[in-house]
Amino acid sequence: MYTYTFCLYGDFMDIKAHAKINLALDIVGRRDDGYHLVRMIMQSLELHDTVSIKKNPSASEVNKITIHTDSDLVEDNEHNLGYKAARIMCDRFDIKDDIDINIVKRIPVAAGLAGGSSDAAAVLKGMNELFELGLSTEDLQDIGLKLGADVPYCIVGHTMLSEGIGEVLTPVPSKLGAAYILLAKPSRGVSTKEVYQKYDSSEHEIHPDVDAVKEAIESGNLPLLAENLGNVLEDVTIPMVSEIKEIKDKMLDLGAVGTLMSGSGPTVFGIFDDKDKIDKAVDVIKESFTDTTVISTTCI
Repeated sequence: MYTYTFCLYGDFMDIKAHAKINLALDIVGRRDDGYHLVRMIMQSLELHDTVSIKKNPSASEVNKITIHTDSDLVEDNEHNLGYKAARIMCDRFDIKDDIDINIVKRIPVAAGLAGGSSDAAAVLKGMNELFELGLSTEDLQDIGLKLGADVPYCIVGHTMLSEGIGEVLTPVPSKLGAAYILLAKPSRGVSTKEVYQKYDSSEHEIHPDVDAVKEAIESGNLPLLAENLGNVLEDVTIPMVSEIKEIKDKMLDLGAVGTLMSGSGPTVFGIFDDKDKIDKAVDVIKESFTDTTVISTTCI
């Protein structure tokens, strides 16, 4: 089961790389190597980047990877996760062709929506198809984990219980039906590393009930889901970006059944059960928070 939709045209491929939100995010420990152990419910959104991959015959013994995005906020070089994904695949499977990657960004950058991880996952999956490597989902996830803890999830997407450092994934069958999602990302960014460092240096007595969120999804109980949405990192990020709480409160006033910060932030999402309500909320949030990126989307 893959999140991505593929369009293959000979030596060229387009792939959708979908955003994610965390319906629950808890930290349950920390490994000796510094990685945090988590329990999360991850959910894919229709919002997506488009990743295009083209292979060309190489003119030299060492193949060349080029990457380009339409965002000034994303590096078009070897530091881009999509580039790193392509390099791993070329080196591991002795791919000699040059690789050209173009990414049309729709997922806000540094937003807690896994945009970079999703792009990297799309490159892995796309090159597997383009070069007919025959890798399984598990093979791709093993490779993806070397790029980041969210990449294994982004290989499969949809609704998942994520454990370990993010690599232990269990599908969560959803009976929620249509859910409209309003995203609002304040312009002020946060450093994921800084958020986790501040989390580690403080005490946290309240943790989300991840099992209750899972039960709500499986039973299709939207009120139960809204009641149990939770993210332990909100306690850290909200003091850094005050707009997060303000946006959450405004979304609830506008009819959202529940709101939460996604990942380490700063993006806030609101869940709406009515399209008219979310359409009106989009306009109000844009007017009330002029420095905020506002996007209406759906779960997939």
